[in-house]
Amino acid sequence: MTTKASAYELRGEAGEVVLTLNGGMMTFASWAPVTAGLLPSYRLLGFDFQGQLRSPGEAHPNLEAHAADVVALLDELGLDRVHVLATSFGAEVAVLLAALQPPRLHSLALVTAAVRTPPGMAESARHLQGLVRDVLAGASAVPVHQTMLQEIYSDAYRRAQGEALEARGKQTAALPVAWYRGLLGILEAIQDFDLTPHLSAIRCPTMVVHAADDQVMPLATSRALASGIAGAQWRQHPTSGHALVVEDPLWLQHIYRQFLAQLPSVMTPVSGE
Repeated sequence: MTTKASAYELRGEAGEVVLTLNGGMMTFASWAPVTAGLLPSYRLLGFDFQGQLRSPGEAHPNLEAHAADVVALLDELGLDRVHVLATSFGAEVAVLLAALQPPRLHSLALVTAAVRTPPGMAESARHLQGLVRDVLAGASAVPVHQTMLQEIYSDAYRRAQGEALEARGKQTAALPVAWYRGLLGILEAIQDFDLTPHLSAIRCPTMVVHAADDQVMPLATSRALASGIAGAQWRQHPTSGHALVVEDPLWLQHIYRQFLAQLPSVMTPVSGE
């Protein structure tokens, strides 16, 4: 389905809603292995930001505008409050959402996220933007995929999943031009952000999840994010790279189900817990 601005999918008949917010290069279908098992106790809302695969077009060049789109989606669907499970770019947007719209969140889970633009990220984003502009000018998409491989996956995962990642590279090369155009704006939005002033306004139960081999969001920025949010839990995957949602979705599913099960009893329990 599509709202005025963005594509979404709402699954389930009853229960509180878990809203997933994508990383910059994701689409909402990528969350399926992580959210498996939450139905039927929860409804699941997937959403592609402006500029992502199912919401093609130019992406907003700042996090605040993307957060406003999430609020507009919730308003359009008549959803007063949701649980938010978000990663990377989507997690930065989720921090703003939780801080600026605290009544709208039951809980917040931030996966492979940072409190501010980490050292080197702006330069990396500009480099990737240059490669994307080359694709838009007719060049091969292979350098884009190779750069993504090096930055978002752990060495161990690349060695173990070489064939699958090669196939994913072919899929990336076949993506429509609109996806690459949207990626430019998303990369712009993460080049200079600092969420520190917003952390004290977050009041909902929060979990911050780091990946030990994350080369995009270093340990210090993840720790700072968790320490700035009152009562936040902090968890770490021992081996994954930045793309934890892809590298070990079952581990992430497990700790997220645990997190939901620990929430106040007035909330709906997770099926099977």
